[in-house]
Amino acid sequence: MGLLDQLSDAISGGVQQLQDTVGQAGGALGDLLQNSGGIDGLVERFQQAGLGDTLQSWISQGENLPISAEQLQQVFSADTLNSLAEKAGIDPAQAGEWLSANLPEWVNQLTPNGSLSDLGGVFEQGVSAVKDFFSKF
Repeated sequence: MGLLDQLSDAISGGVQQLQDTVGQAGGALGDLLQNSGGIDGLVERFQQAGLGDTLQSWISQGENLPISAEQLQQVFSADTLNSLAEKAGIDPAQAGEWLSANLPEWVNQLTPNGSLSDLGGVFEQGVSAVKDFFSKF
């Protein structure tokens, strides 16, 4: 096998690995939201943890407030975060950081008009579409 063949194989393998990782990540976020009872369930969890304003900033059309891994541990159990890490293919110690970097934007994308009332059955369709989209990679 020549050098160009080896390079091509290495690049193809790297692209496939990246695609697998992206697919796992999207599926993990979708599962997390679905298992939390959708956006409404997340709203309830965040309110119970005293972080309702943070989640509402992701839903509204304004700027998204940041959230730390420690704050997410107030919302989600260690088992939930460990399950997320396993599904996303990441180190469990990094699950909170990974989620804090991704969940705000994902919720923001699921609520493009800045309102939960616009969702209706759209949440389930959105989760399904995100899973389908990421499974293509």
